[in-house]
Amino acid sequence: MLFRDFANRIDPPETKLPHYLWAVGNLAAQIPAGETLGDRYEVIQPQIWCDRHPDRAPELPEEISLNHLPYLRLVRQQLHVPQIYSVYSPENHSGDPILLLDNAPITPEGQLYPSLRETWTGAPAVRQVYWLWQSLQLWSILDEQGVAASLLNPENIRVQGWRIWLLQLHSGNTGHQLTDLGYHWSNWLSGSSAIVAQPMMHLCQRMRDGEPLPSIEASLNQLLLELAAERPLLLEIYGASDPGPLRSHNEDACYPTASDLNHSDGYIRDLAILCDGVGGHDGGEVASQTAVRTLTLQLRELSKSIQLEPNPLPPNLISEQLAALVRVANNTIAYQNDSQEREARQRMGTTLVLAWQLGQSLRNTSGVVRPNSHELYLVNVGDSRAYWLTAHYCQQLTVDDDVAHREVEFGRSFRPEASQRVDAGALTQALGTRDSEFLQPSIQRFVIEEDGILLLCSDGLSDDDWVEKSWQQVAPAVLGGDCPLGDAVQAWIQLANEQNGHDNTSVVMMLCRVSPPPRKPVDHFETTPDFSQPPPESELSEASKALLYDPATDVPGSVGRRRRRTPAWQTWLGVILMIILGVGVFILAYQQMRSQDDSGPSFPEAPASGN
Repeated sequence: MLFRDFANRIDPPETKLPHYLWAVGNLAAQIPAGETLGDRYEVIQPQIWCDRHPDRAPELPEEISLNHLPYLRLVRQQLHVPQIYSVYSPENHSGDPILLLDNAPITPEGQLYPSLRETWTGAPAVRQVYWLWQSLQLWSILDEQGVAASLLNPENIRVQGWRIWLLQLHSGNTGHQLTDLGYHWSNWLSGSSAIVAQPMMHLCQRMRDGEPLPSIEASLNQLLLELAAERPLLLEIYGASDPGPLRSHNEDACYPTASDLNHSDGYIRDLAILCDGVGGHDGGEVASQTAVRTLTLQLRELSKSIQLEPNPLPPNLISEQLAALVRVANNTIAYQNDSQEREARQRMGTTLVLAWQLGQSLRNTSGVVRPNSHELYLVNVGDSRAYWLTAHYCQQLTVDDDVAHREVEFGRSFRPEASQRVDAGALTQALGTRDSEFLQPSIQRFVIEEDGILLLCSDGLSDDDWVEKSWQQVAPAVLGGDCPLGDAVQAWIQLANEQNGHDNTSVVMMLCRVSPPPRKPVDHFETTPDFSQPPPESELSEASKALLYDPATDVPGSVGRRRRRTPAWQTWLGVILMIILGVGVFILAYQQMRSQDDSGPSFPEAPASGN
């Protein structure tokens, strides 16, 4: 398929997708399908409503009650938890209005996704354990808000592929313990895969006996990684950046580009990074490029250190080290700001979304060593996004660090009204704008157990929901082998230039396969990405050239006393020293952890059969 033919297939949708909502409560369940309520909501089936006028401002509760707060405070758990959209007060009813939730587990056809109970028996072993792992991770988070009971009803837990998705939140009793979850799991694990049943029933017994959460997590994680590693994992990554039709300079930076793929000596095959610079053309592009260079350098060394470890490191330790590396990158940019006496809005910074497929080797209970644990770590700061795409669904994995989400998370506003603020999209954090003590990067760990595409993109593409509007024309073609990855990246950039042409656009796609790729005739592809000729890059502004290359040159147009520039070699020497210090702290922390717990919990020997 020619690139131009594929790009022309990504057309703006003629109609908007229906906006389905979940109506909470017994009163909503009594309203029959076919009813139209308030000249706005159409009841598709009991408790599934469609908003026929999403362009209108929704009616919201006058006050934020204790029942509303858990939804607001869990806004960063949007992968698993719905959000309050509106309320509806039926005529001739004096009770509380019906609460309407969006981001609920409802298919594009207006049906509920299947429940965990419905899908459990037919699911592969690795997916069964992955569902339980997500439930265990959510347990503490939901318990803090008094809604852990939401995980004790398998009908309330819906599944979309690998992902568990709560239908609504249940407050229930606030005194739930991990023992309750152990009893709950043991009641319906009889339909588990043979390879899962024995170790899971043993784990449930340990939960009922009051064993602490960290020990249970370690055992469940070991089983999950062993099952995931049974299948091979193939990765293909490609990224590109474009200034767009209206910008003369590109403040975005990404990894890997065609140029990185050409330089195989230093290429990191399992890493994808995307940064969107902020602070104007005299700083944003420098911040984004500095972040990419600093992080690739650090992760190359961290990867070498981890590969020397005899046993896989736990997710919390990896996450802590990734956070430390992000703070080093932050401080590198902040140091440049300080040395150039940049204040307030003059300080350069950058967003960050980073994906690292960490392939730790591990030995299963039968003694077989597998080389890749299939772990995917995702780090984000700012509003650049990550999506997981398959032939059947599009899932946004990250949450923007902006004013709107901050107001919701702090329980000060419902999301529909927060999104109407003038400053709703203003960033609440970015790399380099402040010292690292104020930085809180979001770090998530996923396990790749299905074929899919991880998409990283700047807001040049994600603005106006263009990923959600166009993914069905891209993901199936790439996964089906009908379009090379490089062509898909360029097609999405072309779409962004046509629809959101006010901004730079960067796209990185990571194609992940755990099953054999589809067979195609040898001459099937008419074109493939040409790695020998890197795409043209926008010229750096004179001010940015000064920041990167010329320590003796001031930014054109600057006023006041002359700023003293720090030589580039001193800046990068500081970076290298910080990296060495960070890796040293990591190794010391790990050695201390091992000395405290030399023998971690393990499962009894399980059958060596497949899923």
